[in-house]
Amino acid sequence: MSQTLTCVGANWCVCKDGADAILQKTLDYACGAGADCNPLHQNAPCYNPNTVRAHCSYAVNSYYQKKGQQALACDFAGTATVVTSDPSKYSFSPFLSCFSF
Repeated sequence: MSQTLTCVGANWCVCKDGADAILQKTLDYACGAGADCNPLHQNAPCYNPNTVRAHCSYAVNSYYQKKGQQALACDFAGTATVVTSDPSKYSFSPFLSCFSF
């Protein structure tokens, strides 16, 4: 089962490659600032893959969508970036099903 968010347009916010400690700070910030991180809890629909980058990307995208895709809502001190291709469509994506909009 995947969590579905309403998307304003065809843009997504994802975490860049980086050290887990840095991405964890981004994840924690996004969750504390209003992202819906409930689907990331253990046994929840988007818990797997259980990686910091996958959880980080889900959280920053949730925050970005809730902020109406404002450009600054996907900065996170340079740890995230906006993409125009649906990240769930690529086999290498660590968040295949949870980015379906």
